[in-house]
Amino acid sequence: MIVFVLLAGPVGAFEADLRLDRENKGLQSELASASLVLAAKREGASSAQDILAAAQADYARLVSALYERGYYGPAVSILIDGREAANIPPLANLGRVSRIDLVVKTGSAFQLGKAEIAPLAPQTEIPEGFRTGQPAELAVIRDTAQAGIEGWRAVGFAKAQISRENVVADHPRSQLNVELGIATGPRVSFGTLNVTGESKVRLNRIRKIAAVPSGEVFDPVALERAATRLRRTGSFSSVTLREADALGPNNAMDVELAVVDAKPRRFGFGAELHSSEGISLSGFWLHRNLLGGAERFRIDAEVAGLASENNGVDYSLSASLTRPSTFHKDVDLKFVAEIEQLDEPLYFLRDASIEAGLSRYYSETLTGDAALIYRYSDVEDDLGARTFSHLMLRFGATWDGRNDRLNPTDGTYLRAEAMPYLGLSDTASGARGYVDMRTYRSFGASEKITLAGRFQFGTIVGSSISETPPDLLFLSGGSGTVRGHSYQSQSITTGGVETGGLSFVGLAGEVRMKINETFGAVGFYDIGYIGANSTPDSSGGWHSGAGIGLRYQTGIGPIRLDLAVPVTGESDNSFEVYVGIGQAF
Repeated sequence: MIVFVLLAGPVGAFEADLRLDRENKGLQSELASASLVLAAKREGASSAQDILAAAQADYARLVSALYERGYYGPAVSILIDGREAANIPPLANLGRVSRIDLVVKTGSAFQLGKAEIAPLAPQTEIPEGFRTGQPAELAVIRDTAQAGIEGWRAVGFAKAQISRENVVADHPRSQLNVELGIATGPRVSFGTLNVTGESKVRLNRIRKIAAVPSGEVFDPVALERAATRLRRTGSFSSVTLREADALGPNNAMDVELAVVDAKPRRFGFGAELHSSEGISLSGFWLHRNLLGGAERFRIDAEVAGLASENNGVDYSLSASLTRPSTFHKDVDLKFVAEIEQLDEPLYFLRDASIEAGLSRYYSETLTGDAALIYRYSDVEDDLGARTFSHLMLRFGATWDGRNDRLNPTDGTYLRAEAMPYLGLSDTASGARGYVDMRTYRSFGASEKITLAGRFQFGTIVGSSISETPPDLLFLSGGSGTVRGHSYQSQSITTGGVETGGLSFVGLAGEVRMKINETFGAVGFYDIGYIGANSTPDSSGGWHSGAGIGLRYQTGIGPIRLDLAVPVTGESDNSFEVYVGIGQAF
């Protein structure tokens, strides 16, 4: 027999012990988490009536927790100062409670004997644990029943349900025999989408965005995607889709949609600090339903390079209008106009651009986009004063399988982009390609350690360095490429002139360790390459940096503090400091 004592409480608080008749640390922890008595102990409760109520509720809670783990013959005794809690009247005057003993005899762990569920829809996958001889955990049985129902729903039988439950515990053999029967009901088609709730988004646009396929065979995935499309607009604070209880003629099922509008306007701001790049300040203003069709109108402004060591102040101002579900239910149409000034160490640039583009959402993780852009740039650098006029066509695809965008611990991310550009008014033509790939994996106790890796590759073909706008050329150094080197300090020298390159390779690795729920530590090493030719070769050079960091978890993501030093490559500074929100990548 083992004794598990929770917390020695303050003077005057009651003592509470949880005792099991067998050693099982995992089960002990689960029972402790389920107990209201032990929760009251942790919170310092002193009211006798509250403690009695918690004790009497614990019988069912502890038995339920044991059933979840496959123990179907338990005996639970809860003694309040030596008296069985179940035998004490709810309004009894107990006086001061000194001690509670929770004594649990788990009995034998049951295994599944008979394990049957029928009928199953084709290609239905039920849990591996639902097999004869496997632990008879209640969660497995529940998941099996749900998998059987969802299997039929996936092929159009929306009203499938468990119609027969024959669950018998064979105590002498410590076996649980389970027979589940499913009533499929008829095959169902989508009926009418009925919208409730007052919304300033026009009804026809709500229906267009939801795009519930009336008349087609029921598909639960179609409902999930309809809700996703509506939430993605940002126009609604709440979206609820509910299937009608009764079927109509020809087994058509109506769907009720309830929406609540989000506040139409929103603004926000952000700031970042880098020791050499200076301070960056940004802000935006957003209207979520500009024309009554869930159109998003957004104005963004940014000032960067304040108090920078090496470059001047950068400015940018942009306005965008996005119309969801245009041409296709999963296609957004977007217009963007932008002006900016970049006062960088190697060049001074002013440009203006207008853009019309489409974004296609193929799934929750895969997005494609294309845009037609006109851009005019006015440049001054060591190669002289020049102007560029381009018509650009940008194609891109993004795979985002991360479990958290601001603080990923698992999954992958891939962004690939190709942008051919046509030179106008004696400007050269060419194409720019870029790939950004990231991967994350966690392991160890409670997955406290996360390994994160990043690979970047860029290339420009068709136009020479002097014929390419300098902000399209590749430079390295700073928080987005190689930490430890000053922002965009890594370049190439051609003809005695320092410029960006036609190719870029970036590698970064991080080891992230969770110290507790609030703080984390990071160690990292970054490597970069800038080349004078379109493919990496001896025309360029490698550089690297390394450092350590601290993370402070907040509700909007971790606050990042990194200290990095250059390892290889020329550098003007002995170290760099970076502060921001979210992981570095």
